[in-house]
Amino acid sequence: MDKDEIHLDRLPAPHADREFCGVDFLPEDLNEAPEETEMRVNKTYSCLPAEEKGIHIINIRALEDIGYDQHESTLLNSLSKNPDADCKYGLYFRDGKRKVDYILVYQYKKSSAGRTVTRRAHNDSTARSTKQEQPLPGKGVQLEMGESEPHMDYHEDDKRFRREEYEGNLVEAGLELEHDEDTKIHGIGFIKIHAPWNVLCREAEFLKLKMPTKKMYQINQTHGLLKKINSVVQKITEPIQPKVAEHKPQTVKRLSYPFSREKQHLFDLSDRDSFFDSKTRSTIVYEILKRTTCTKAKYSMGKGEGRKKEATLLNKRRKCGKYGITSLLANGVYSAAYPLHDGDYEGENIEPNDRKLLCEEWASYGVFYKYQPIDLVRKYFGEKIGLYFAWLGVYTQMLIPASVVGIIVFLYGCATVDENIPSMEMCDQRNNITMCPLCDRTCSYWKMSSACATARASHLFDNPATVFFSVFMALWAATFMEHWKRKQMRLNYRWDLTGFEEEEEAVKDHPRAEYEAKVLEKSLRKEHKHKEKHRYFPEETANKWRQRVKTVMAGVKLTDKEKLTWKDRFPAYLTNFVGIIFMVGLTFAIVFGVIIYRISTAAALAISSTPSGRSSVRVTVTATAVIINLVVIIILDEVYGCIARWLTQIEVPKTDKNFEERLIFKAFLLKFVNAYTPIFYVAFFKGRFVGRPGDYVYIFHSFRMEECAPGGCLMELCIQLSIIMLGKQLIQNNLFEIGIPKMKKFIRYMKLKRQHSLDHEEHIKKKQRYEVDYNLEPFAGLTPEYMEMIIQFGFVTLFVASFPLAPLFALLNNIIEIRLDAKKFVTELRRPVAVRAKDIGIWYNILRGIGKLAVIINAFVISFTSDFIPRLVYLYMYSENGTMHGFVNHTLSSFNVSDFQAGTAPNDPMDLGYEVQICRYKDYREPPWSENKYDISKDFWAVLAARLAFVIVFQNLVMFMSEFVDWIIPDIPKDISQQIHKEKVLMVEVFMREEQGKLQLLETWKDKDKKKGENCNNHSPRLSRSHSGSLSSCHSYPLDV
Repeated sequence: MDKDEIHLDRLPAPHADREFCGVDFLPEDLNEAPEETEMRVNKTYSCLPAEEKGIHIINIRALEDIGYDQHESTLLNSLSKNPDADCKYGLYFRDGKRKVDYILVYQYKKSSAGRTVTRRAHNDSTARSTKQEQPLPGKGVQLEMGESEPHMDYHEDDKRFRREEYEGNLVEAGLELEHDEDTKIHGIGFIKIHAPWNVLCREAEFLKLKMPTKKMYQINQTHGLLKKINSVVQKITEPIQPKVAEHKPQTVKRLSYPFSREKQHLFDLSDRDSFFDSKTRSTIVYEILKRTTCTKAKYSMGKGEGRKKEATLLNKRRKCGKYGITSLLANGVYSAAYPLHDGDYEGENIEPNDRKLLCEEWASYGVFYKYQPIDLVRKYFGEKIGLYFAWLGVYTQMLIPASVVGIIVFLYGCATVDENIPSMEMCDQRNNITMCPLCDRTCSYWKMSSACATARASHLFDNPATVFFSVFMALWAATFMEHWKRKQMRLNYRWDLTGFEEEEEAVKDHPRAEYEAKVLEKSLRKEHKHKEKHRYFPEETANKWRQRVKTVMAGVKLTDKEKLTWKDRFPAYLTNFVGIIFMVGLTFAIVFGVIIYRISTAAALAISSTPSGRSSVRVTVTATAVIINLVVIIILDEVYGCIARWLTQIEVPKTDKNFEERLIFKAFLLKFVNAYTPIFYVAFFKGRFVGRPGDYVYIFHSFRMEECAPGGCLMELCIQLSIIMLGKQLIQNNLFEIGIPKMKKFIRYMKLKRQHSLDHEEHIKKKQRYEVDYNLEPFAGLTPEYMEMIIQFGFVTLFVASFPLAPLFALLNNIIEIRLDAKKFVTELRRPVAVRAKDIGIWYNILRGIGKLAVIINAFVISFTSDFIPRLVYLYMYSENGTMHGFVNHTLSSFNVSDFQAGTAPNDPMDLGYEVQICRYKDYREPPWSENKYDISKDFWAVLAARLAFVIVFQNLVMFMSEFVDWIIPDIPKDISQQIHKEKVLMVEVFMREEQGKLQLLETWKDKDKKKGENCNNHSPRLSRSHSGSLSSCHSYPLDV
């Protein structure tokens, strides 16, 4: 080798496996072409300022050899020392013209040793008089441990190589990049990405983005009486309309058409900067980032320990996959990727922007009474998020009539509580009904009049109006779904999403990076097994490493022939099944534990000698048990969300849509069971398997099953439902959504403040837009937002017969929830990538399923949990005077206290002051003086038959009415279908006119050809010999369409 070249054999052995700041040490390449290696060193660092990178002295001299002057770099930095005014604090490139469409963030190590070496190298280079006196890289340089070579991380080199190759591929795709490592956040580098006009046009054509054309048409307006009504409604609702231009009613609309570079003349391109808005630009860049590959990245290959790390590096490299950015983020090559917000939303001298407008007119609690500016939300965040907030707005509006009817039902119960004969009989002291003990030995006999308050409260929710309200809510759910479908179609028309099915199919087949990595792993495993069969054949040592690299390079091609089968996924499916069964079993076990707590606590409190303590036993036990259930539900909700994501990840779904649907299904199943299991127990199981006095059912031979109150379990169901629903909304939904982001933001602020205190100069500088957005929380998807609303929808519809005020509390929560979510999206989260969607996806099917399940559950609640059916049976079969007098006595059976089992009778039988011989309990059984004493009576079977008949009639009647509502209301509004048809006709007219113009132009050319030919025929015979040549020259016209 030449004396000026790098001698690798002189490097210290401990560092032989590392790279020297980007130099690829391939052993066979170094031996064969040293000149090529030296050139690669220079090429790598020709664009890296020494002040920004901690690099050792060899590289500094290499930079000097290729003409890099430290003084020139200092001069350039001084000239562009404060470019913030031109680039609007990070919204534009340093030239102030190219807009930043996307940001990539990466971490790099900026060691203090590197800075010291750089500074020392700079001083050494300034002392030289001419460049010729400087030695070439490696000449006369003594590398010492910890001095001239900063510590380089082997994996950091691999990440840097991948970034270099990936960014090179992005440039080849047409994007423009700009690096910035001189930020206030230490160790964080930013890559600003700009998509030029030609790239935007190309990608818009690929994605079939509908863009507005020059053609405008009049939207059909109502006439006559409807027009007057609409004008009156607009005047009335004007104060609650947001002051946003996009929200004003439109009378004209631009015709939209999928963008085409060949038909640019159809579109209004007078202002190219605003033709593609920021949402569309970021979507286009994200699509390029997803499909850009990095499968040919360089490898940091050294000797010794580097060879030992070969398997780890290759495995990491394989994970890069076909679609770069998702896998690069997963592997830590980039730490974040996001589009920028439009600017600041608060402060002085802020330029008007959509973010500031959204903060003022949408993300503020002061405008809670106003409509949402859905069109502006869609313009800023995209169609998918716009549809979520539109759905949430429609749901909240539909809760208004449900809340009004629920309040009326509750007020009806309050007004008729004093006229309710059963509760009056229970509260009458003269009846002197003695009830059997609620527990063994420690509990004594008690009078029914002591449960007067519970009986009166039960009537507030257990009255004939609740049956009507259950029917109303079933029809309300069907009407809500139909109303949303119509609203969704209006939004699809307004947002130009009417022909979106083709793109959905294309997105559906777009594989995920994890799926590609799994398929690649399978392919390489097969290839390895194939090589194992031929391992006895010798392989040349010199070509072994090259062959391994070629194998990895060809790895992606192998994935085209492979796919994951059910056999590959069987372990994941088995883990999912076992995991879900275990989680459901855990929920049941916790509910069972709470039941044991209720029984044991009730027995313990019953020992209390004070009458007030014994009278409040049931309320105390119920309240504390519900609070325990609430705490457990909140904790398990968070746990189940993480478990559902993990179970979905190990399945390795092929596409993002499949991943999202499977995640939603698992999370909803686990959270549904978690939230509603305690309520199902109280509604359908509590008090059903108690037994009777003298023959009670015991748990573990010691705990007696708990009974319902004399007024029934409906009141307890109401308490359980109200506390869990309100607790989840106040604690989980609102407190967590406000408190946790604020706490995380405060922690990040304290960390940055501690870092800034070390560097006062950087603290003075104002942060760039991408630095501010980097400190925001990343967008985690809409699944948590939808999930809490779907669970709430279940509370509103499933058990509404027991709690008519549920719609009212849901309405109050949603009024806050809309503004809370809006504030979170605008101020607390990074701007999400806009995603086009024409519906809310699988959530609609879940809503329909809950609506149908609500009909069945409410039918069973009315017939089995409430006393509505027993009252009807008594009124029409057993009442002597056609009134409810005697109903309470009819529902109670008698028991002879002498039939108690040994050791179960009360310890103090004289607690009431007199000896008790017959006590009463709630059941339909034969009296002790009959032949078949304590057997189930015929009244029980009559009531059971009536209950089952009611369930069948109620379910079928309400289902039929719901289907009728579904059928009678069209999914697509008539005016929207007319407008869509009108758009198609207008588009056909536009193209017909274009074709006619082309035909007229051709006819004009033909006429000119004909006249030219006649002129040529009048020439001399000499010229006629060259007729063909002349005619051909006559036929040549410039074509400009």
